[in-house]
Amino acid sequence: MRLRHHHRGALAAAGAGLTALLLAVGMTGNAAAATLFGDTFDDGNADGWSKSGGDWSVVTDGSPAYRQGNNGSELARAFAGQTGWTDYQVQARVKPLSFSGANRLVGLASRSTSSTKMYRLALTNANRAELQMVNGSQISVLGSAALTVATGTWYTLRIEASGSTIRGFVNGTQIAARTDTAYAAGRIVLVTAYASAVFDDVVVDGAGGTPTTPPTSSSPTASPTTSPPPTNPPPTTGLVGWATQNGGTSGGAGGGTVTVSDPAALADAVEGDVATTVRVNGNLTCSTEIRVGSNKTVIGVGSGSGLTGCGLNLRDARNIVVRNLKIAKVRAGVGNGDAIHLDNSTNVWIDHNDLSSDTTSGTDYYDGLLDVTHGSNFVTVSWNRLHDHVKCSLVGHSDSNSGEDTGKLKVTYHHNVFSNCFQRNPRVRFGNPVHVFNNYYVNTANPSYSYGIATTCGAGVLVEGNSFENMTDPTHVGEGSSPAGNLVERNNLYVNSGAPQTAGSVASIPYAYTLDAASTVKATVTAGAGTGKITG
Repeated sequence: MRLRHHHRGALAAAGAGLTALLLAVGMTGNAAAATLFGDTFDDGNADGWSKSGGDWSVVTDGSPAYRQGNNGSELARAFAGQTGWTDYQVQARVKPLSFSGANRLVGLASRSTSSTKMYRLALTNANRAELQMVNGSQISVLGSAALTVATGTWYTLRIEASGSTIRGFVNGTQIAARTDTAYAAGRIVLVTAYASAVFDDVVVDGAGGTPTTPPTSSSPTASPTTSPPPTNPPPTTGLVGWATQNGGTSGGAGGGTVTVSDPAALADAVEGDVATTVRVNGNLTCSTEIRVGSNKTVIGVGSGSGLTGCGLNLRDARNIVVRNLKIAKVRAGVGNGDAIHLDNSTNVWIDHNDLSSDTTSGTDYYDGLLDVTHGSNFVTVSWNRLHDHVKCSLVGHSDSNSGEDTGKLKVTYHHNVFSNCFQRNPRVRFGNPVHVFNNYYVNTANPSYSYGIATTCGAGVLVEGNSFENMTDPTHVGEGSSPAGNLVERNNLYVNSGAPQTAGSVASIPYAYTLDAASTVKATVTAGAGTGKITG
């Protein structure tokens, strides 16, 4: 999924009745909004959407878009997002294609608690725009306006839900605002009733702002823009990057909380898919990896809690947050031998952890600290310390796994310390774009035996705003027997380091982010990364 902004011709006029309505109530802010979800379908798929009824497919309509093509379907819906979303706004561009009968509709919905319960903003072929509260077959109209609804015409629909206030907008003009308490939280929905339509440019923002204007992207392989984002440093506690996409990553938010102090209790607490926040109290010695299920937040208490001797395995799971843990000395043969291993997992946030093996001990802890494999996707790795290890972070485990990995392995690394990590910081196969920004790389042990970032097997890696110190080879294009990938570098700082290798172009970054000046990264990241910086 990629956000982009494009113009397909002017949107149709909203009609005399709609135009007469002025925007009575504006949003409560702008820059404070967080983008929770975005999809322009440019990647040719509808990953992250679940369908009910109709005939849904990604098609080309000037550019890729999501079409429901069966106007004989009584009710066709495509759902995305999180059931726990509360105050947010959703915006999408909608083009009706055909209606089968009278009083048919196409629309957009928010706070969907089930397949038939939601707030819906509908365009009807009775030439009206209606904000509706839908409860099964019962439909309450919260407000409406006259609007010429023409097939083949794009309309921009937006629903804002803040507390008990629900507002609907068409082409930027408010058509209704009403207080209603039927639904407090829920997913977003694209919907048709005995109609066919095309949907595009779906954006969900948190309360306090307007939909983010996506950055320009002409194609999946377009070079990134050369102008860097603003240089204001990001907060050390916020989620940025790929884990914000595909519906976002909330972990165990909304579920119960349990505190554990032994490995068996931890393993029990993190299994299954029920939303749970699991607090790890103390440093737990273990010899069997801990497998983490979906919808979990695993967070350490204080600065020294975590695991010694085993790691976390995130396999066939989604929506996981791992924070504030010290994980060290995971031996080969203990599961994957990694401190944290992702295998076919999506929407994962790895934040403010300390991962190491202690290479000075003479023990061969030879596998990875953090490996992202087997089609894992939508991952953010932020504000961690990875140190004293050989092979620190791998994205894509094998040259022969292109069938599973191509189009996935989208990972963001930002504000991490890679200290005495001699290789794979990261080493990337297939993923495009993998975004590596504002990290601090330093090698004080053996600068001649190291490289920083490697791109292979056609991957695309954007390397920007990082600080490299004592790194003989900051970046590699190709590695070992793996064929070359693509790498774009810009605005990096090289101190007592070699020249970077670059090649080709990289797909555009779909999310908003801010970029620190590379000269400030060492101080900012060493002060903010690792455990004990956030509350567990």
